[in-house]
Order: sequence, then C-alpha cells, then structure tokens
Amino acid sequence: MTRVAVLVGALFAALIFPVLADDYPSRPIHVLTTSSAGGISDIFMRVLGEELHKSLGQPLIIENRPGGAGNIGARACQDAQPDGYTICIINADPMIYNQFLFKNLPFDPDKLTPVINLFHLIQVLVINSDLGAKSVDELIAVSKQKPGTLSYLTASIPCVVYMDSLKQEKGGDWVRVPFKGGGEATNAILGGSTPIGLIGLGNVISQISAGKMTALALVNNIRTPLLPNVPTLADLGYKGAPSQTWYGLFAPPGTPKPIVDKIAREVARIVSDAGFRDKYIISRGQVPAINTPEQFADEIKIDREAAREIVKLSGLEPQ
Repeated sequence: MTRVAVLVGALFAALIFPVLADDYPSRPIHVLTTSSAGGISDIFMRVLGEELHKSLGQPLIIENRPGGAGNIGARACQDAQPDGYTICIINADPMIYNQFLFKNLPFDPDKLTPVINLFHLIQVLVINSDLGAKSVDELIAVSKQKPGTLSYLTASIPCVVYMDSLKQEKGGDWVRVPFKGGGEATNAILGGSTPIGLIGLGNVISQISAGKMTALALVNNIRTPLLPNVPTLADLGYKGAPSQTWYGLFAPPGTPKPIVDKIAREVARIVSDAGFRDKYIISRGQVPAINTPEQFADEIKIDREAAREIVKLSGLEPQ
C-alpha cells in the first residue's frame, strides 16, 4: 500500500509540476541575500530583478540577511517554503568553506538546491602605492626592509594560505589583521594602516586607476580586461589552490525542479546579453559563471573537496 501511494504521488507530481512551471510566478518572488544593503549580492540582485520582472511579470523583493559569515542568510534559505517564491543569492563561503570552519553550522549546505552560478568575484593582491613595489617579489623585498611593520587583510582563506606560503618560502614579513568589510578594508589600504590587501577588484578598481593602489596579482587565476597586464598567481608559479569566490542562486530544499529550471533559463538568458554582462558584471570586476543547475551542483562538490584541504593547510581550527 505504501509503495502504491508513493507511485501515485510521483505520477501526480510529474503531471502537476509542468503546470506549476507554466503558471509560475503568479505573485512576487522574495530574494534572500547574505549581504547588507549596498553589498555585492544586494546590488546585483536589484538590477537582475528588474530584468526578471520584465520577463516573469512579477517583481522581486530583496531581503537582506547579513551576518554570521553568510550562515544566517543560508539558514533562512533552508527554512523557507519550497514553492519557488523564495530564492537566495549566496556566495561560496557558506556553501563550501564554512562547514570546515564552524563546529556547529546552523544549516546543511547539501540541502540547498543549486539553481545557477552567477559570477566569480575577481580578487586582486593590491598594495598602497606608497610602498613602491611593482611586483610580488618587490613586495617581499620591501617587507624585509621593514620587518614587523607590514600587515595585510583578506576575507579569503586560500589567500591566507598563499600569504603564509610566501612568508615561509621567500621570507615575506607581514601579519594578517581582521577583515571587517570591503569599504573598511579599502580605507585601511588607502590610509596605510594596513597597506596590503587581497580583496575583490570591484572595491579597489577606481583606486588602482587613480594610482593610489598598485595591483600585483590576480589571486583567483581569472583574467579581466580591466587589468590586462596583471599576472595571475599561476603565472607567478604558485601551484596552490586559488581563491574560489563566486555568487550563485539557490532555492530551498524541495523546490520543484521545473521551477528551478525556469529560473535558471531566464537568468542565463539575461546574463548572456552582452550589454547586461558588460555593464553589470565585467565592468564591476567580475566574470560571468552561468551554467545549469546540474553543472553548478557538480562544481560545488569539487570546490568543497578543495576547500577541505585549503582549510587544513591554513591551520585554522573550527570555531
């Protein structure tokens, strides 16, 4: 009897989900972000939401759930109703790193439904131009001339591993300081209190263009036309794992697949438009990462295994 009920339920779902997808959406869609108002995911979802409103016929309502290293927003996504009227933009940290950094994670990253990867955030190693270095090797030399005085900041665990490797292998002399946010980090680099940063390009591109900061390397091995002459870590001979800093769309566990697929198709169509891509992604120091739900899920698995090793190398213990 139970088996019959399951089969009947599966047949019913197969019949009704395409209908739901055809009629979807019939009311506004809520979008949970893990950043505060004005953050990267908040800004991007507002412009993407305007385009989705045109094609889907319903507005997207942005709800900011910052804090807890992204765990608060991810938990809210997991707890939301799986009816297609809540989607979530979440970056790589909660989905691939945090399970190795927190003893008690308030959500299960395996339960969230991948919809589509949106973009990679290009990260760059920059310094206050007053240091005078033009390359990573020159920065190491400067640090040796100023022992115990230089500090750096980053929110990326792979970047911590990279800076530690330079310290051990080439004698770099610096210490890491806490990273509080893109705006504060930028001011710290500009002010010289923390003259070295491994940070999202969008935060510092104007300062690089103005000559106030010098870009030394692209730390996640992704090139950008904004800095065509800046080498990647791989170009510099670094063989460790680069930083993985992407932002993707997720849905609560159990969201019907036809609805997930419909959202993914619409987003892919919008981001594939050259005008949208150039204005809202590439010019902001990002790289499109559009894929299918299945491809995104596979990428997350691969990134998570790499993250396990990166955290181990970093020496960080779960808190």
